[in-house]
Amino acid sequence: MLLKQLTEVYDILDSSTASGQKVADYLRSIKADANVEIQVLSGAKGSTDMVKVRIPGKNGKSQGGTAPTIGLLGRLGGLGARPEMTGFVSDGDGALVALTLAAKLLDMQVKGDYLEGDVFISTHVCPDAPTQPHKPVPFMGSPLDMAQVNQAEVTPELDAILVVDTTKGNRIINTRGFAISPTVKEGYILKVSDDLLDIMQTSTGRLPYVFALSQQDITPYGNDLYHLNSILQPATATNAPVVGVAITTETTVAGCATGATHFVDCEEAARFMLEVAKYFGKGDCKFYDEEEYALIQKLYGPMGHFQTKGRN
Repeated sequence: MLLKQLTEVYDILDSSTASGQKVADYLRSIKADANVEIQVLSGAKGSTDMVKVRIPGKNGKSQGGTAPTIGLLGRLGGLGARPEMTGFVSDGDGALVALTLAAKLLDMQVKGDYLEGDVFISTHVCPDAPTQPHKPVPFMGSPLDMAQVNQAEVTPELDAILVVDTTKGNRIINTRGFAISPTVKEGYILKVSDDLLDIMQTSTGRLPYVFALSQQDITPYGNDLYHLNSILQPATATNAPVVGVAITTETTVAGCATGATHFVDCEEAARFMLEVAKYFGKGDCKFYDEEEYALIQKLYGPMGHFQTKGRN
């Protein structure tokens, strides 16, 4: 259960004065030597606090070990849309889940439970992000360009990435809870990981949900193509396999809507991601089939051009 951490993180983020420093202070109150980095990033529409947390594993690379490193990234435009909207917006769920995971993993270490591999957690804290037009409901904007976010949180140390993001402003997935995407790697949309489906149905006690991807969704923002949202944008900036964890609803809900965060859904998504981190570090969870990936590349060649903005 991560409800305690979820409640505590929400209390920090649901504020007009939310900041990366307040998040760092909270995480260090759990474990004094927590490796928390705050980086202030500025863009054309304002600034935000990027929060990066590195949590070492027993056999992680940071300790000279061989266990793989997983990245747990929280995507969002902002926690709030002030002054247009008052309070925590639906779009903030990605940050809420990512920082809840950081708090839980630190608490586990205090209690003597260490994962095998390193875990890298990143998101950003912005209480007053802009909004932008989008159909069927408005999107939250961001003070930053997407390339800035990718550069800050997609690091070479990551062997696999889970990206959690509010994904409610669409008609692609129509269920309350969360859904995962097929694995995306170097321009390819691969089959859905059986290991992730197994973990998902175990952690939720229900059959798993998978949301559809179009080829446009895995191309970089700024090319004038359709994008479901930014959930797969990290895949444009890494060779590591990336899977989206979409927090979903039955109806279309605007990212700038307040009163639309469901604790049960966020907790389930966080608990799933925690279990994936446990199994991945032990080598018991694969995001893709390496042999099949080698074969598809042999048959059809590299698809890395889909990680670029294409031809001018």
